[in-house]
Amino acid sequence: LSPSEDLQVDVRASVIRPTMWIQNAALLPLLLLSVTPLCEAYSPTGISAPARGQQMKMSAAAKATLYDMPVSNNGARARVIIYSKGISDEVELVSPMELGGLKTPEYLKLNPQGKMPLLTVEGSSFAIPESDTICRYLLSTYADMGPSFLPNDAKSNLIARLHDMYLTTIQGCLYKATPPFGIYGTRQDAIDEFRKQMKVIDDLIDADKDGIYLCGSEVSLADATLFPTMTFARHMLPKFGIPETEALPPKIAKWYSQLLAGDEVFKKVHDEVLGALCGWDEKGRWDTIPLAGLRDEDPETIFDKIIAKEIPASVVYEDAKVLAFKDINPAAPAHVLVIPKDRNGLSRLQKSSPDHVEILGKLLVAAGEISKDESLGFKDGARIVINDGPDGGQEVPHLHVHVLGGRSLTWPPG
Repeated sequence: LSPSEDLQVDVRASVIRPTMWIQNAALLPLLLLSVTPLCEAYSPTGISAPARGQQMKMSAAAKATLYDMPVSNNGARARVIIYSKGISDEVELVSPMELGGLKTPEYLKLNPQGKMPLLTVEGSSFAIPESDTICRYLLSTYADMGPSFLPNDAKSNLIARLHDMYLTTIQGCLYKATPPFGIYGTRQDAIDEFRKQMKVIDDLIDADKDGIYLCGSEVSLADATLFPTMTFARHMLPKFGIPETEALPPKIAKWYSQLLAGDEVFKKVHDEVLGALCGWDEKGRWDTIPLAGLRDEDPETIFDKIIAKEIPASVVYEDAKVLAFKDINPAAPAHVLVIPKDRNGLSRLQKSSPDHVEILGKLLVAAGEISKDESLGFKDGARIVINDGPDGGQEVPHLHVHVLGGRSLTWPPG
């Protein structure tokens, strides 16, 4: 699953309604160009998760095809609309594996981005990627069938927009092996931001609203958009040490439980998504993901006490990620140690991984800045050293960078 969905708008000109053009006014220039038994615990209703590999129903008489898979939270919003409107005979649900997968020439011909979901329409040479665009196409094309999903409701559209801009862009931090996650170079920063953005959406929900849906008594696009991703969050965040009771913000948690218990379509989509996630569990997907299956279990060191300010140190530099202080046993006139505040398994350089790329860069940048500081005794340059393990002379199992200077240093070292 790839959470990001790059924009490639397409339409079936013969069925475009004026309302669709209005709803997608921001996309008008591009449109004009286009027209040429763990899992049981997560169910508040107590209903067991579906069997792994559960297949979605298909229709041989469909007029459109949605390429999607049960695990896709982005595609799940389109499935909510299809099921709610009762248009399964109009839109066939097909796995991208029917074309060999997302990266095969057959699929890339339809969507060069190699992502899902993707909607193709009979009689049109165009394809529609981007789940929000797909949903708005379905809402416009089948406006007279089933619930409207409030396509012009400001709050619904705002929640859907916030979800797409600030949640799906970084949701990979919950299940991908390595960063980056959107603009974040560390998993912890991305998880913290993901939870912050859930709280932003939570604050938009009226505590005294009527009905079980986000905008009251009628289902909206916001419900279809947010619900599958909250299934992700509810299942995955506890793997990173977040209590199950705190995985979702309070108003979102209440809404989620009400939908699961009170709307059969959302229960069906929940089971599709959760069933696939349980399959990931069985395959050990999180076993090798840092902060989930892999955690820093090495004992604390003297550096942790310095970071916590439990013992004094002559600090020369500090920011949110890095701390630098003078070595109490200097090996040169100027000798500073630069350490990560959060060791995050980086007890030595041999334990570094792609999750540590950002902090390793920050350590070296800080070392370079410190080496320019004449007030610390540095002159024209410095020696930057990382001792790794017993043979490398490392004494404290918390990676640290030595910045030595103040005199000419010879080579090779001792």
